[in-house]
Amino acid sequence: MSGDVSRRTVLGAGLGAGLAALPGLPGVAWADGGQPRPTDPGAYISFTGGAFSLVGAPVVVSPEDHPGVVRVAGDLRDDLERVTDVRPGDGMAREVVLAGTIGRSPLIDGLIAFGKLDVTGVRGRWETSLQTVVERPMPGVDRAFVIAGSDPRGTIFGAYDVSYGIGVSPWYWWDDVRPVHRDALHVLPGRHTQGTPAVKYRGIFINDENPALGTWAPAFFGPGRAPGHDGGFNADFYAKVFEVLLRLKANYLWPAVWGRAFAEDDPRNHARAKEYGIVMGTSHEAPMMRGIEEWNRHAVPAVRDSAGTVVTPGHDPYGGTGEWSFRRNADALKAYWRDGIRRMADQDFEGVVTLGMRGNGDTGLPDGDGVELMREIIDAQRTIIAEVTGRDPATVPQVWTLYKEVQRYWDRGLRAPDDVTVVLTDDNWGNIRKHPDPAEPARPGGYGLYYHFDYVGAGRNYKWVDTAGLPNLWDQLHQAHAYGNHGLWVTNVGDLKGNELPTEFFLDYAWNPGRWDDPGALGEWERRYARQNFGARHATAIADVLATYGQLQSRRKPELLNRRITLDPASGAVVYDDQATPFYGRELEQVTQEWRTLAARAGRIARRLPDSAQDAWFELIGYEVEATANLYELREAEFTNLLYAAQGRAATNDLAAAAEAGLERDFALAERFNHGVAGGKWAGFQTQPHIGYGDVARYGPNASWQQPELNNVALPDVLFPAVRRIEVPPGAELGVAVDGSPGAEVVLSPYRTGPAPYIEVFNRGRDAFDYRIEASEPWTTVDRPRGRVRDQARAVVKTDWSRAPHGRTQARITVSGAGASVVVPVIADNPSARGLRGFVEAGGYVAMDAEHCVRAVGTWRRIDRIGRTGAGMTTYPVTAPRRTPGGTASPRLEYEVSLLSAGTVTVWAYLSPRNPALPTGGLRYALSFDDAPPRTVDIHAATGADDGLMNSQWARNTSDNVNVTSTRHAIAAPGVHLLKFWMVDPTVVLQRLVIDTGGLGPTYLGPPESRRVDRGVTR
Repeated sequence: MSGDVSRRTVLGAGLGAGLAALPGLPGVAWADGGQPRPTDPGAYISFTGGAFSLVGAPVVVSPEDHPGVVRVAGDLRDDLERVTDVRPGDGMAREVVLAGTIGRSPLIDGLIAFGKLDVTGVRGRWETSLQTVVERPMPGVDRAFVIAGSDPRGTIFGAYDVSYGIGVSPWYWWDDVRPVHRDALHVLPGRHTQGTPAVKYRGIFINDENPALGTWAPAFFGPGRAPGHDGGFNADFYAKVFEVLLRLKANYLWPAVWGRAFAEDDPRNHARAKEYGIVMGTSHEAPMMRGIEEWNRHAVPAVRDSAGTVVTPGHDPYGGTGEWSFRRNADALKAYWRDGIRRMADQDFEGVVTLGMRGNGDTGLPDGDGVELMREIIDAQRTIIAEVTGRDPATVPQVWTLYKEVQRYWDRGLRAPDDVTVVLTDDNWGNIRKHPDPAEPARPGGYGLYYHFDYVGAGRNYKWVDTAGLPNLWDQLHQAHAYGNHGLWVTNVGDLKGNELPTEFFLDYAWNPGRWDDPGALGEWERRYARQNFGARHATAIADVLATYGQLQSRRKPELLNRRITLDPASGAVVYDDQATPFYGRELEQVTQEWRTLAARAGRIARRLPDSAQDAWFELIGYEVEATANLYELREAEFTNLLYAAQGRAATNDLAAAAEAGLERDFALAERFNHGVAGGKWAGFQTQPHIGYGDVARYGPNASWQQPELNNVALPDVLFPAVRRIEVPPGAELGVAVDGSPGAEVVLSPYRTGPAPYIEVFNRGRDAFDYRIEASEPWTTVDRPRGRVRDQARAVVKTDWSRAPHGRTQARITVSGAGASVVVPVIADNPSARGLRGFVEAGGYVAMDAEHCVRAVGTWRRIDRIGRTGAGMTTYPVTAPRRTPGGTASPRLEYEVSLLSAGTVTVWAYLSPRNPALPTGGLRYALSFDDAPPRTVDIHAATGADDGLMNSQWARNTSDNVNVTSTRHAIAAPGVHLLKFWMVDPTVVLQRLVIDTGGLGPTYLGPPESRRVDRGVTR
């Protein structure tokens, strides 16, 4: 045990004997009279009055308890002092806090034996705690606040729950969160518990930690202890990780792996995990309690020719060839694995053993993917476990993680022994690949989940800031739990710092899914998170910033803002362009303004917070909001510069300078994070590149997906694509663009939504000129019909619909200046309002957000902000059987639309990018108009996306964070029609429907939602 014991705890030696001397003590009558009901964390703490005052009360534990319980008593003392500025007393007092584990603490067992403590509903459970006030627990003590755990982690979680309740954030150290000062802290009467966790093992995977965490941690905590590997993470670092995990009620860790080996980097690491009470595991590529770097550091693989003959010998510490190959080096690998299990047994730490095998470096096996080979590997590993531990392998916790190619073994029929927890996974982008099949025989080992908030690989890395999105996370966790997945959940948190919010929600949900079963509770959770870190006064405003941030980030990862993915119209092949914005027309301008508005809101909140909260604000919220908003401004300037350069605009070079200034602001924000926050505590942390992706010429072929780096070392960002500067000629030359694009026409409708179209008058020369704009018809004009232009000027097109003729009319707008004229075509659609109902066609399309149906048949749930532009709709329950669409009772959403012409239309369905995770296979929906039969769409067959192959179609869907599929329908006559979206499979999340009647142009987010007419009122 590390640290100063006298600081950490008041030892309870002799108190058990004191209890034994009190036979016949009366029992306690509890207010609720039965089993304790689970409450929210810390809900029994009052800042006004109650049954017990915590201010100054000694914290007492038995030295016979688990070391983690003895240690946490010191943390609770420190937390009480943080909040009250009063140090808890030493020794016994008239009022004390007693913490201990049932069956391990004489203090707690004595209270139970003499009827002082009722542990009904707690004893014998997993990681469960009870908090209650006991009157006259022992001689000389009038009152005790008792924290009793069913097991050591139950006690630890119970103590940290008190810390949470008094206002100490789990992130107090990791994000410099200072609690609100309190003069009074009281415990309310009654028996209190947070219940038993729904998921048995709940944890995180620290991964992809270079350059950020990998730079900061060795500098702050000191180097690792393995010779030649100073970048390793030592026990002091992991102590801080273990503490925050326990404060979050987590119990499980996959340690960092990028060039790091947990056991070698500091021989104290496993002992420290044991002291804290953390269960250790290893990642999907590191079987048998050994990190993959433990092999790589000491083995040199043999080199073979195409025939398999060794041409350059290799070696490893076990006399083998150094190859990570069970076919070619089985004896060495089995000896290596045996040492891993022996270390776990000798050091007696709690662990969950990873089974199976993948290729070295997060790849498939070098020996092929035969089912028999994998069965042989797992059998060999189970034999080693039995031989080394002397136990039935079924009594040793084990997992087999079906990550990437490993899922194919399962799909081909391979099953691990039923005591093994089968860990199912997402697709690295937050979309689960497989749910348990209820038709499968029951598995005592159950199922688990491996999820991602961070990723390095196909598509593109995302490592910089939090982009998880709570609504999507909620939906996926809800599905996992509903399908019976509750054995072990672990999520890739990257550097951990930066992903605090999704990490905490992931662990909260794993503990008590029922508390957050309604997606409408997400706002409450965000307010609670804001209160926990910044107090109650601004919690609602902060929660709204968090929710808006999550939705804006859900549109696209920041690392992908310079990549456009399209389909070749001839072949349907996916085409990548790493020097183009994914947004079309005015979309980039509009989304940048949304980010700018969010940053302004966040800034106003920051200015209202006290000085003591400024560091935490910048670390948890301020940086990610400001830096992402700045990145959008940078990209807007960058891509506008490239457009202007192609158009020869005089303003081209100004936009180049603006983009370069954005890069400097990015560096300045990182500098503030590294050196201006918390006295420079986080120096070196904010070093993750996020702007220069795609620059193959500079960084090599992997740059299309890999961070900017050379020789595996990340490099500072540069602008990519590079901005252009032009030589602006003397004189003046007229240029005209509509909504930023040359050669476009103006399309007008009284039912048009979104910003009004504009005509931009720009100069291609250095000298200013006068311009004039004239319309051919009196019912249309512009807000700036004349003026003087040096660089450019916008004139918004205005229409007086009371004067415009009904039907379709053509007009023109003429722009004159600098001795030239440009004619802009105008098309005005002014349908008669008579008979219009529902969403009205304008501009050749109708767009509808999923939530705005006129009728929902069956049970549907709205998930706010899960869509890139709004809410999503999904059927409930998510375990419902597949349905055949059609019939009056068949689940569906109905939308009224007014179409202006007959003919064939295309309906685009914007869906959350789910995988075919259901036991039935495939993922389907159906569409129909009016009384026509539904047309069923198999989403993945339609797009060609394959999460197993991680092909380009899949990469397009995950990068765009949407799956867009289409159907074609014949419309016999113009007028009001009923569009029906039918459920076929559960778990489909509909975000939007767009009907293209012939005018829909290229778009990333889809056009703005169309206007609705309801009882003659246009909305």
